[in-house]
Parts: sequence; C-alpha cells; structure tokens
Amino acid sequence: MTPAATRDYFELFQLPVSFQLDLDQLDRHYREIQARVHPDKAAHLSDSEKRLSLQWATLANEAYQTLKKPLDRARYLLRLQGVDTAEESNTQMPTEFLLEQIEWREELQQARALKSLEGLDRLAARLRKEMDTLFTSLSTLIDVERSHPTAADVVRQLAFLEKLGRDIGQAQAELED
Repeated sequence: MTPAATRDYFELFQLPVSFQLDLDQLDRHYREIQARVHPDKAAHLSDSEKRLSLQWATLANEAYQTLKKPLDRARYLLRLQGVDTAEESNTQMPTEFLLEQIEWREELQQARALKSLEGLDRLAARLRKEMDTLFTSLSTLIDVERSHPTAADVVRQLAFLEKLGRDIGQAQAELED
C-alpha cells in the first residue's frame, strides 16, 4: 500500500474514528510507524524505496500532528464527513459569544497596559476552562450526536479562542522578558 492510498489518519494509526482518542495509543502507534519508515532507516534502500519511506514518514508526521491537536482533529473529522468548517468565510457567531470576545479582548488590553502577568494568567486560565467546555461539547456533537454542522460552528468558536490564547501567550512572554 502506498501513502497516497492511505488517506484516513485513523486507519494509519489503527485508531477508532472518534474525537475522543487515547493519546498514549496514538503516540505508541506513531513511534512504531516512525521506527519502520524514518528516512534514517532507509539509507541502505534503493532510491524508489527511499522516496516511499520518506512519503510514509511525511504522512505519519502530518497525521500525528493533526490527530494530536483537538481542534485540528475536529477539523479533520468534519472534513471526513464532507463538512467544511468555513473558518475563513463564515464569521457568523452567536451574539453572546461575540460580546464575550470583546470583553476578553478588552481584558487582555487592560492587563497588557497594566503589565499585569497575574491578570494575563487569570485570563489564560478562564480561556482554558472555556475551551475545555467547548471541546467536551465538540466530542458529544461529533461522536455521539453526529451533529456535524453544529460541530463546525463550535470549531469556528474554538478557532477564535485559540487565537486569543496565542495573543495572551504572546503578552505573557513579553512581560516575562
């Protein structure tokens, strides 16, 4: 079988197609695949076998990175179901969510202006809690209810929150320097 023929990342790692994953099992299967196909292991092979080994290693890396990160995993699962999360084109969000985003952004600006690492840490903790809640909801929507369009809405919200998290992390790093 060639890497191009293996399009399903879950199949590659012998995992159930599910948002909820056993990350230890993912890590174990990834290491097993890498042990077999890592380019360093292919040094003695023919050029075509080396290319194939590199393709497998690349596929394994891409699949691993996708499945390891919950938001990327959700996007991938939805794509398998033919659902486009439309994150670039669909910015419609519930009003309550948008108002909360404004509040969080204002809080971030205030903590930055005050150079308050404590304020940033509190904001980061609240953000993690909110994201955890949305990831739990996403798990139910994808694995249990199979409500993929609603899951796509949650993915778009999580993308907003992930960006806010990066901005908070950047602000924390600036203050720690």
